[in-house]
Amino acid sequence: LVAAIAKANLTETLKGEGPFTVFAPSDAAFEDAGINLDDFDADTLANILAYHVVGGKVMSSNLSNGMRATALNGGTLAFTISEGNISVNGAKVVLADVPVSNGVIHVIDQVILPPAKKN
Repeated sequence: LVAAIAKANLTETLKGEGPFTVFAPSDAAFEDAGINLDDFDADTLANILAYHVVGGKVMSSNLSNGMRATALNGGTLAFTISEGNISVNGAKVVLADVPVSNGVIHVIDQVILPPAKKN
């Protein structure tokens, strides 16, 4: 994830004042998705990564089943809570509420891809 953020030129943005909530795919999620950073230009990668970020600090206890949030790229994230498990657009939260200086990180088990833009 750190390498992807750097390639997408988002390092300074995400180090900004925030607060931000980041749904961060694990390294295994990138591997499982077969994502090779060399296959993406910076703009495409930035769009994908911005789909994993919401403005504001949203703790797992603030999420509710059926809740929707707007990602930094303008896309919609939908949350499902079932039997104590939290999912965002089908990706399971495997580690919640990791505090950072400008928000919170929730580690997810998949890379979530934004819907293709319609022409």
